[in-house]
Amino acid sequence: MIDPCPYTIEVIYSDNGTEYKGTKEHEFGKACYQHHINQKFTKVANPKTNGKAERVIRTLMQMWHDKHEFTDSQHRKQELTRFINFYNTVKPHSALVYQDQLGHKRTLTPYEYLEIYFANSVNNA
Repeated sequence: MIDPCPYTIEVIYSDNGTEYKGTKEHEFGKACYQHHINQKFTKVANPKTNGKAERVIRTLMQMWHDKHEFTDSQHRKQELTRFINFYNTVKPHSALVYQDQLGHKRTLTPYEYLEIYFANSVNNA
């Protein structure tokens, strides 16, 4: 996940599952340490703090996993890459609304939202 990511990953926020948290010898923790990525964890027994992650998982299951048959694990990885590309660059998200200077609103993809965000932060810096 780190190599194809076009951004610097500073923090990974996850639940307290054993796949993310463990001793210093834990593989995920070692990978974070090697790449200078901080780890933050949700509060234990507080579902509110884990809601966004759970929603992403539900979306993945409903829009991608449950609608495809995979021939093998390589095929599943390939289809996941395609879905993530679609989800971030093609599918507008209802929570990402942009209002231009004329007051026109439109729903954006995450990629479009980031383009506008970074263009404005560079211009306003």
